[in-house]
Amino acid sequence: MDDIEQLRGFSRFYTQRLGLLGQSYLGSGLGVTEVRVLWELANGELSTAREIAELLGLDEGYLSRLLAGFEKKGWIARKPDPQDARRRTLELTAEGQALAASHDKASRAAVGAFLGRMEPDARALLGEGLARVRQAFQPPEHVELKNLAPGDAGWIVERHGALYARDEGYDATFEALVAEVMAEFIRTHDPARERGWVAWGDGRRLGSVFCVSRGAETAQLRLFFLEQEARGLGLGRKMLEACLNFARDKGYRELVLWTHESHAAACRLYERAGFEKLGSRPEREFGQDTVVVDYRIDL
Repeated sequence: MDDIEQLRGFSRFYTQRLGLLGQSYLGSGLGVTEVRVLWELANGELSTAREIAELLGLDEGYLSRLLAGFEKKGWIARKPDPQDARRRTLELTAEGQALAASHDKASRAAVGAFLGRMEPDARALLGEGLARVRQAFQPPEHVELKNLAPGDAGWIVERHGALYARDEGYDATFEALVAEVMAEFIRTHDPARERGWVAWGDGRRLGSVFCVSRGAETAQLRLFFLEQEARGLGLGRKMLEACLNFARDKGYRELVLWTHESHAAACRLYERAGFEKLGSRPEREFGQDTVVVDYRIDL
């Protein structure tokens, strides 16, 4: 099953399990969209029809008709914006607030009952999975690079093992190699000339990169990777520049690295940054036939 069918299948699965397919959401007499608009008016920070349409991706004509129905039933009131007379803001009436609160209570009860039927381990797995799904749909807005800290090493080893097994078919020997590199760095690295960074965004780890010494004049880039949802945001370039700048500041004359030819995006990043491709060689490693590529750049 490809990723398109996986997502479509999951959509059909969860909408049925959460009772979202009926004409009336949780017996309220309202559809899912109507209940969501009520929720936004009660809990969100939006106050105009255009803002709600943009947030929810709704056609403005359809939303206008929906809101007219709310107004006719006495659930919302329209008021002039005190700061812009051309705009009309939306507010829930007391009746609308009570209705939104009753829907929220019913929804919490229904979801609580659903979760209550699950075993604790399954419930924990669901929570972790939902967090990862949300990460995939919502790229981080704020990213920063932090020095390696306690707890990071285990995450770096685990994510390298899982991602390269998924994307490249590598076996457990690759995870073992990453664990050995991390253990050596933690035990023996020179803080004055070597450093590891972990990229963080919106409270979660997104990737890593390391600069390690290979002599007085040569540094090596190692353990450079990004989570899927953090790619395409310019973060890889930012991490590479941090490593290059650190190596220059510490007096190294060159930075070297090796990667695999299959990592096409990484190879393009290195070449755009000015790295010289020294050559490539076929290897049998990590349970796969690979092509190792060597790069270097003068600092």
